[in-house]
Amino acid sequence: MIDLGIWLPVFGGWLRNVDDEGMPPTFAYNRKVAQAADAAGFSTMLIAELNLNDINGPSHPALECWTTASALAPVTDDIRIMAAIRPGFREPAVTAKMASNIDHISDGRFEINLVSAWWEEEMKMYVGDWLDHDARYDRSAEFVQILKGLWSQERFSFDGDFYTIEDTILQPKPVQSGGVPVYAGGGSEEGRNMIATHCDHYLMHGGTVDKIAGDIEDLRERRAEKVHDPDEMKFGMAAYMICRDSEQEAREELDRITTVDYEAEGFDSYDDFVEHSELDSEVDLKDYSVSNRGLRPDLVGTPDQIVEKLNAYADAGLDLVLLQCSPMLEEVQRIGREVLPRLKSAPVQG
Repeated sequence: MIDLGIWLPVFGGWLRNVDDEGMPPTFAYNRKVAQAADAAGFSTMLIAELNLNDINGPSHPALECWTTASALAPVTDDIRIMAAIRPGFREPAVTAKMASNIDHISDGRFEINLVSAWWEEEMKMYVGDWLDHDARYDRSAEFVQILKGLWSQERFSFDGDFYTIEDTILQPKPVQSGGVPVYAGGGSEEGRNMIATHCDHYLMHGGTVDKIAGDIEDLRERRAEKVHDPDEMKFGMAAYMICRDSEQEAREELDRITTVDYEAEGFDSYDDFVEHSELDSEVDLKDYSVSNRGLRPDLVGTPDQIVEKLNAYADAGLDLVLLQCSPMLEEVQRIGREVLPRLKSAPVQG
């Protein structure tokens, strides 16, 4: 069975052309969403790490990722907490220490999403420098090697092009055997090779069943070439879900959220995203109106229609779908009532 998770709405929404989604970018609101998803049986919540608001525009507020993850760990019970990390913002040894600590606070529910970064404006604001595409993936490779070395060895040294540590001790180790799982995404040759070599699992932007099936097969082949067991790798995808009582209602909502205002502040990051990402498929402004190409899986319709589509992705080898929806609290509750029970009761395809 495929698992459903959520993106935590740390930006106060997901729609770049809707002024007010009724989702304040506050910890109090995000705690409600996290606890509702936990109670409903969602498997995972992903918290994005962006210091600027990518959805509503850079001048709007956004919650910080890792302090939010730490605060949510003791107020949730079962849901896994996946925090994104952009290596340009943090030192790897300190990150390894923080991750181990949150793993203890959450009793072994912590995960990392390694993001090599694409937003030049944000990076220059917060750290004052910027690397080209391939160098960012080289830096990520070193970053994750240090994480895993510190989680697995009593003392660990590393001397690379970007980071050097010597005889470093990290205690306590993470609760999870083998350390905190590291997810990562990327569509370029450099990104996919880095992930196959150094990371545990692969996260993808939204795509059709055929596109996702091809990407899964590609990563499995690369994984096998790196002398890793491809069966150990899990595969996740971002998606935006619109669940309604009728397909007509769902399609009307889709039309509403994709009526693009090209002057909206939420599109300010579009040029940076396209310029600094080596994309494996073309993105236009309408597609960008919902983040992470979330509309491409077309999880739009009645609960039964959505479950049928999710089962097709499960048959293609997908393990996890991380959902965005709006307004988040009400939709998490709706999906928890209408979709998750149907998904869990659906017959396993052979």
